[in-house]
Amino acid sequence: MNPNQIRFYRLNEPYGEFSNFSPHPIELKGQIWPTSEHYFQAQKFAGTRHEEAIQQAKSPMIAARLGRSREYPLRADWESVKDVIMREALEAKFNQHPVLRSLLVGTGNAELIEHTTNDNYWGNGGDGSGRNRLGELLMDLRTQFRIQS
Repeated sequence: MNPNQIRFYRLNEPYGEFSNFSPHPIELKGQIWPTSEHYFQAQKFAGTRHEEAIQQAKSPMIAARLGRSREYPLRADWESVKDVIMREALEAKFNQHPVLRSLLVGTGNAELIEHTTNDNYWGNGGDGSGRNRLGELLMDLRTQFRIQS
């Protein structure tokens, strides 16, 4: 493994706090969301009853399952706003939890990689073929925090 890379995915492993499933509530849109995953998944259905159901899900896994269900239609602009919404959730999480912000800044210049075979967009696809957008957004946020301090 490359020493200039930090791979994360599971909560019980190093840097698991970078996962959207980490138990760090965030306040956004005047509401408390149990995890950034709850917020992200709920925004697929903003302004509907399904948004509220996802917010109240008992775990981030259930929130993710509800958000991935196609029982309800996704908001029409989802593909064009999903990265903005993820960044919004990450900014809230790392700004509202100073310990997490320190952990993120403390990664130096390491490449942050969500290492999973389950996701080719937010993660690296397990073999590096994925987009790793979550890692990219975290690295952008890390740079922003450095500039602000």
